[in-house]
Amino acid sequence: MNQKRPNIVLIVSDDHGYADRSALGTPGVSTPALDRLAAEGVTFSDAYVTAPICSPSRAGLIAGQYQQRWGGLWFDSAEIGDVDTIAEQLGAAGYATGYFGKVHYGTETERDRGAPPGHGFHESFYGLAGQSMGRLHYRHHSAESVETYGDAAEAMGVQPFWSGTEPAEFDGFTTDEIADRAMDFVERHQDEPFFAMVAFNAVHNFCWQLPDEEREARGLPDFADWNPGASEYLDWYDGAISPNLPDGRAFYLAQLELMDRAIGRILGQLDAAGLADDTIVVYLTDNGGSHCNYGDNGTLRGSKYTLWEGGIRVPFLVRWPGVSAPGVTIDAPVSALDLAPTFAAAAAVSPVPDTDGRDLRAVLEGAKAEERVLHWDCGWQWAVRHGDWKLSWFDAADPTAAYIRSVEHTEPGDGLMLCDLAKDRSEQHDVAAEHPDIVKSLLSQHQRWRAEVGLPTPGPA
Repeated sequence: MNQKRPNIVLIVSDDHGYADRSALGTPGVSTPALDRLAAEGVTFSDAYVTAPICSPSRAGLIAGQYQQRWGGLWFDSAEIGDVDTIAEQLGAAGYATGYFGKVHYGTETERDRGAPPGHGFHESFYGLAGQSMGRLHYRHHSAESVETYGDAAEAMGVQPFWSGTEPAEFDGFTTDEIADRAMDFVERHQDEPFFAMVAFNAVHNFCWQLPDEEREARGLPDFADWNPGASEYLDWYDGAISPNLPDGRAFYLAQLELMDRAIGRILGQLDAAGLADDTIVVYLTDNGGSHCNYGDNGTLRGSKYTLWEGGIRVPFLVRWPGVSAPGVTIDAPVSALDLAPTFAAAAAVSPVPDTDGRDLRAVLEGAKAEERVLHWDCGWQWAVRHGDWKLSWFDAADPTAAYIRSVEHTEPGDGLMLCDLAKDRSEQHDVAAEHPDIVKSLLSQHQRWRAEVGLPTPGPA
């Protein structure tokens, strides 16, 4: 690899289950493009996001800081913050910056900071999922679709996308449209350093919204979107998720396969243009797989919405030619927070002050990772990991916990729990009583962290 500043392609999916890669041997899964990335780069097996839901997780990722520093705990508080984002840092350093896909940092409009033009992206093609309960339709995004869906339009996410601050209507498969726009950006900027963030809606619900030819080829039935005249929304929704949706896992796997196919097209374009050796490619998802949407987190306990490993440990692949060795798995704990300082260092840019992430280059080159402490805090649930020890706490009586049980069919937990992840990655055994000194130390570390990021203290007890 030569000494020019590398291009960067950051691919973020939505709700991708930790075990759902064919390289891991999970039955029925087909992800040859992701398997290729893993074979040509590094798999971080202990990689985390900063929250078990999309809005705060994406905010922490784009900023390289814990979103709790500006109050980001849950959907209702997870705006993007004022710190310079990855895109603002790279754009100031002369990179062409482009954002393509799903946006969800809160209830943003196209002119808010949460929209890509407001936080450093020169070019953009995006859907504001915060305007549709976090969702984007997989097939329809036009004014005509909004009129056709009527009262169901908001829930089903059929509103037009945006190009910059102008509406961008289209009807077609959203996954392919996102990839097409990203590839057009790469083609037009291949003679200068570029940063392309590609944020797929896949594999978020509602996964039955497949192209007709793909659905028919798989022998899957045609499942209708919500009709407000036929049912109440929550009653309909409960029938559209696990365990009630017929062929739910097959729909999910189809969306995953089609997203992987789109990723393969992007990798192929880099190859054909002679850009692969000068481009960092990173893949991760925004939170753990959703059980209600048929994601598979393997042996990890829990799912999206929870701070069990299944809610915050995610697929995380990095291909950096000349830096990362091919086909290597690294089990050191890393975080989505690390992307901002890693990209900044690669572009010869100073990281933002108070960055909470670490430059991953040395680890990618084979150096032993330094010990670190990672924190999560949603207000009603929190966790801290230091080494192999993880201390978690859940308020089982909180209304959010009750909602998650009833609507998402996942169990967040109850009270304080200590696990040794080296021996118990599935978090089945609470060893707090045997290790009171470790509980005390981790609780103290989390209290200090809460004070550092500006959360009220004393916090959890």
